[in-house]
Amino acid sequence: MTGIPVGISTCLLGKEVRHDGGHKHSRFCTQVLSRHFDFRSICPELEAGLGVPRPAIHLREYKDGLRLIESKGTADHTDAMQGFIDQVMPTLADLRGYILMAKSPSCGMERIKVHNADGNVTRRDGRGLFAEALMHHYPLLPVEEEGRLNDDALRENFVERVFAYDDWMQNVAGDNLTARALIEFHTRHKFQLLAHSEKIYRQLGPMLGDLKSEPLKDIAARYIASFMEAMTLRVSRGSHVNAMQHLMGYLRDSMADEDRKVLMEQIEAYHRGEVPLVVPMTLLRMAQRREPVDYLHTQKYLTPYPDELGLRNRV
Repeated sequence: MTGIPVGISTCLLGKEVRHDGGHKHSRFCTQVLSRHFDFRSICPELEAGLGVPRPAIHLREYKDGLRLIESKGTADHTDAMQGFIDQVMPTLADLRGYILMAKSPSCGMERIKVHNADGNVTRRDGRGLFAEALMHHYPLLPVEEEGRLNDDALRENFVERVFAYDDWMQNVAGDNLTARALIEFHTRHKFQLLAHSEKIYRQLGPMLGDLKSEPLKDIAARYIASFMEAMTLRVSRGSHVNAMQHLMGYLRDSMADEDRKVLMEQIEAYHRGEVPLVVPMTLLRMAQRREPVDYLHTQKYLTPYPDELGLRNRV
């Protein structure tokens, strides 16, 4: 079985492609995520022809926009970078996620220094030229910076989004789009949606209530845009508790009183921050396996990604 196609900055794989000839090897990416992701690496600066080693570059802001200029000189590499971006961007349509190198004037997702024409920093809210183009061309694509993946909640959220987006791309997008495929996707991800955003959850159900009101392609486009927006939102403990209690409602008749009591105790302990999410979720999954409920069998909320990633052990 091949992995999910995910883009990544080349230096994060340990390749010595940075301007100083170094790398930024991410062992989490190469030793953990690589078991499930098929990484496609790109170093925009190298592939735009800047070479290794190369002078450091930064973003400078002029009246006509941002330019990619050598930090200790005036050499302008904007056109070379834009040429590479125009060439590579159409080839990335099959990706399900992207992991970028932080603080880079090409790959940085946020908080990039922007300089004036004299080379002085004027603001720190820029975005790398490649990252900007990537997020503009593929607004649904889950994108994250490697450094932010050290945050347990952000890490779990990114991986969950990648697997959900992969489900959409494999089973609903393009030629696979049918009314049934769209409804089945919504059904699989209902409790995930509820956990991430009850507001969007309550908007998307009615959206699918009349699939003949307009072209299905238009409904699907609005649906997945709202779905992926919801998935970017971090799930609070209270929202997880709400989703788990909804799940319990389907299992109530099949659970013994003592089992139900233990599950409620662990959900409450999770709410108080005493145990990680994996504890009550494991009990819910055990209850579902003991007395299977067909509706819950397909719920991605119970297993949104492979257990071996251990992501719910830390949130």
